Amino acid sequence: MKATRLAIPDVIRLEPRVLGDDRGVFFESFNQRLFRELTGLDRQFVQDNHSVSARGVLRGLHYQLPPNPQGKLVRVARGEIFDVAVDIRRGSPTFGRWVGETLSAENHAQLWVPEGFAHGFLALTEGAEVLYKTTDFYAPASERCIIWDDPEIGIVWPSSATPRLSPKDALGRRLAEADVFELA
Repeated sequence: MKATRLAIPDVIRLEPRVLGDDRGVFFESFNQRLFRELTGLDRQFVQDNHSVSARGVLRGLHYQLPPNPQGKLVRVARGEIFDVAVDIRRGSPTFGRWVGETLSAENHAQLWVPEGFAHGFLALTEGAEVLYKTTDFYAPASERCIIWDDPEIGIVWPSSATPRLSPKDALGRRLAEADVFELA
């Protein structure tokens, strides 16, 4: 497995070693020991989530505040997404900046989105299946959402079409008005 720190170094792209032949492919999608060795992170994952989205659906930008912050390890089992992480740790040198990566069933790449980051993705194909592990359980009282098109963040989504949003995501707040993480 290969680990690459992105422009915001706390966000890490992971690429497994894929073995393939005329029968298909095999790869190890997660190995706790290897994750720790490559990232330097000793996180325990407590929940697996599976999301299926139609083309043009945008989910996010979601996060959970303490005491239930979630780190997420995201991958795609079918189709393709544009996956985004936004640093919402006030006091961080990268506060308000974002990074995005294309994840697909074909490239097998994964994205580590740490606690203190808002996360969202745009489905680029019909029936995009996203699997992600979390470091804490879903806690509705801790959940928050930042609006996908906040001009202060300036995410460049790979489609100019207006995405399909859930009613909850359509009510996301701008970063300037949102509850965020405070670094000491």
